[in-house]
Amino acid sequence: MTAVLTRRPGLSRIRAAGSPLHLVCLALVALVVLAALLAPWIVPHDPNAVDLGNALAAPSAAHPLGVDAAGRDTLSRLLLGARTSLLGPLGVVVFSTLAGIAIGTTAAWRGGWLDSVLSRGTELVFAFPGMLLAILIISIYGEGLIAPVIALAVAYTPYVSRLTRSLVLAERERPYVSAYRVQGHSALQICLRHILPNIAPVVLAQSTINFGYALMDLAGLSFLGLGIPALTPDWGRMVFDGQTAIQHGYPLSAILPCAFIVLTVVAFNVVGERWADRVARRDR
Repeated sequence: MTAVLTRRPGLSRIRAAGSPLHLVCLALVALVVLAALLAPWIVPHDPNAVDLGNALAAPSAAHPLGVDAAGRDTLSRLLLGARTSLLGPLGVVVFSTLAGIAIGTTAAWRGGWLDSVLSRGTELVFAFPGMLLAILIISIYGEGLIAPVIALAVAYTPYVSRLTRSLVLAERERPYVSAYRVQGHSALQICLRHILPNIAPVVLAQSTINFGYALMDLAGLSFLGLGIPALTPDWGRMVFDGQTAIQHGYPLSAILPCAFIVLTVVAFNVVGERWADRVARRDR
């Protein structure tokens, strides 16, 4: 996780020099999203079809990426696993972004004791590890995607609320806000129609970066055997299941989902940072 928009000097120099890195990452994000949307119609095999007699078979024409320790087609599980692997982070980002915007905007606009209460509350949540909160909630409510998504959304909300608060504080001092207040516009109208659209690119850039970190956190929970049920295709769960294959000298079924996780996280982070750079240059 990251609290603020960060800009790595190495990546910034590469992008400034006209490198196609961000285009490659954008294409990768598009391919992963497309695979998640079309997965039920393009998977070559039933991802949960067990064939123990064909367990750990090498890649072939029928199974281009081989099969896992249970004889399930790796390619089919990767494609269908993209749906769960992206759906969870999407839920985390949507809920944390909406809650963070509401809390940060209210704190910045109202100020006073309400700002202090909301700021101290988000700091308390910020100090509590999101993964630990997710593990605690999963231990209470059992397997499933909803519990870890809610837990991580709560943990990610302070990052968005702190960013939103600082942006709204800067925006409310601009002359156009004073002009709208003199004209009789309500605080809700000013925030919804003018302030939030102005800060939206920065908040969305942060949310894009948070998406990658949420994907990594949820994959880590799946690897620990928490959250996602065993029969549900998921990249983190595939790494967990691939431990058996590694012990027998067949690491492909674990390496491939690891590669998908790493590449997707990096792609989302680069796209988010690229967006943040463009916003920063536009505002200069």
